[in-house]
Amino acid sequence: MKKINKEKDFVPLSEQLVFPLYLCSKEVLRVYDTLLKKIDLTYTQYIVMQYFWEKKTSNVKELGKIMLLDSSTLTTILKKLEMKGLVTRTKSSIDERNLVVELTEKGMNLKKEALELPKEMEKICGLNEQEANDMRNMACKLLNNIEEEMKK
Repeated sequence: MKKINKEKDFVPLSEQLVFPLYLCSKEVLRVYDTLLKKIDLTYTQYIVMQYFWEKKTSNVKELGKIMLLDSSTLTTILKKLEMKGLVTRTKSSIDERNLVVELTEKGMNLKKEALELPKEMEKICGLNEQEANDMRNMACKLLNNIEEEMKK
């Protein structure tokens, strides 16, 4: 990253780290939205479904912690997924304030339709396996650094 231009008193956009991250995120999500139309999910719904394909069941609090989403955002997403018959939401028998979310059979079957999506994205992104791993690792490091800094 370049130093601040003393004459202009700012870092030019082309030299800022966040700008290409923003553009990449925007474009990746745009492409994913196109691909996800095949299975009638938004990107956020898709990553929530990926979580449930791994876990099968969870509660809203745990899901929010993993996804970095607040409960009101998750409630909207989960209601839409429930309306599609992909998950069920029930109050916990232990604590009624806690909602338990479970993957339905229809939700599990959707996984089969979504299996090719990551491969399609890999092809579109044009990164080899090492580059993709390096980028993922750097993104995770960046996220962890930001989370740690925000705790201070």
